[in-house]
Amino acid sequence: MVEVGPGQRALFEEAGIPLYEEVLAAGGLAEDDPRIAADGPLHAAYALLVDLGLLGLDPRTKRWVAVDPTAATSQVVTPLGQRGAELLAESSAWARTFGALSQAWRRAPQPAAGPITEVRGDAIDPFIAAVVADAETELLTAQPQVGRNSGSLAKAAERDVRALERGVRMRTLYQHAARRSSITHKYVATVTERGAEVRTLDEFFNRMIVVDRMVAIIPGREGHSVAIAIREPSLVAYLVDVFERHWERGRPFSNNESSMLRDIAAEQRAMTIRMLIEGHADPVSAKRLGVSPRTYAGYVADLKEEFEAQTRFQLGYTMGQRGVSGHERP
Repeated sequence: MVEVGPGQRALFEEAGIPLYEEVLAAGGLAEDDPRIAADGPLHAAYALLVDLGLLGLDPRTKRWVAVDPTAATSQVVTPLGQRGAELLAESSAWARTFGALSQAWRRAPQPAAGPITEVRGDAIDPFIAAVVADAETELLTAQPQVGRNSGSLAKAAERDVRALERGVRMRTLYQHAARRSSITHKYVATVTERGAEVRTLDEFFNRMIVVDRMVAIIPGREGHSVAIAIREPSLVAYLVDVFERHWERGRPFSNNESSMLRDIAAEQRAMTIRMLIEGHADPVSAKRLGVSPRTYAGYVADLKEEFEAQTRFQLGYTMGQRGVSGHERP
C-alpha cells in the first residue's frame, strides 16, 4: 500500500494528472526526459505516478507508459476507506468509554476538579453538548437572548431532540420577545413535538442549563465567553428553585389565545415603563426585554402616544402625575 495524504493528493491534482494525460496522449515518455530527472521540474509528480502504479516502464522501448488507473484506485482508495472505518469505530469506542467516566465523575460527591469549573471560549459548546448528551432524567434551560442565529438553534434542536428521544424531560423558559422570532418558533415546534415544555416570561433572567439537578451551567461574569459549571448540591438546588419560581409565572409558548396575548403585551408595556423610570440606557433596557434597541424605541414611542407626550421628560412627568409605576396589574 502506498502511503498517501493531503500533500500527495495536492501534488497529484496539480502536476501528476497533467503529466499522466500527457504520457497517455503521446503514447509514452522517454526514460531520459530531462523534466523527470532528479533535479527536473516534474520529478516529484513523475515519482508519485510511478509509486501509485500509474506509470510503467516498457523495457523494449525504454519509455514510461500510462497504466490503467483501476489498479491504482484499489491500492489507494480501498485502504483509505478501511482506515476510515477503523478510525470511526475506534472513535465511537473512545466516546463510550469517556461517557461512562463522565457519568461516574459527575456523580462523585466531590469531583476532582472541585464543585465549580470554568470553561472558556470554543470549549463551551462541546462541553455543554457532552453534559446534555449524558442527561438521564431532566433538562431545565433558561434562554433570555432572542438573537440566537439559525445555525446555533439548529444544533441545539438536534442535541435536545436526542435527549428527548432518550426519555429526558425538558422545560425551557424564554422571554416574551421570543414569540416574535421565527427561528425560535421553529425550534420550539421541533422540541415540543417530542414532549418538551416551553414558556415565556416578561422579566429578564440570565442563561442557565441544569442537567438532572446535578450540574448547572451559567455564564461567567465576563459574559458568554466564559461558562461556569456548578456541581455543588446546595447551589444547584438554589438555582433550580429560582427556575421553578420563574416557571410558575411563565405563560405557555403554544398558547395564542387573544386574552393571553393581551396580558403579554401589558406585561411588556409595564416592564418598559419600569426601565424608563429606573433610567436605564436604551441598549440595557432592550437587552432586559429581550428585544432589539429599535423595537424598544418603538415601545417608548407607543407610550409617548398613549400619554400624549412629546419628549421622554414629558412622558416621565405625566406618568409620575398619574401614579404610573409599571407595577400595576394588567
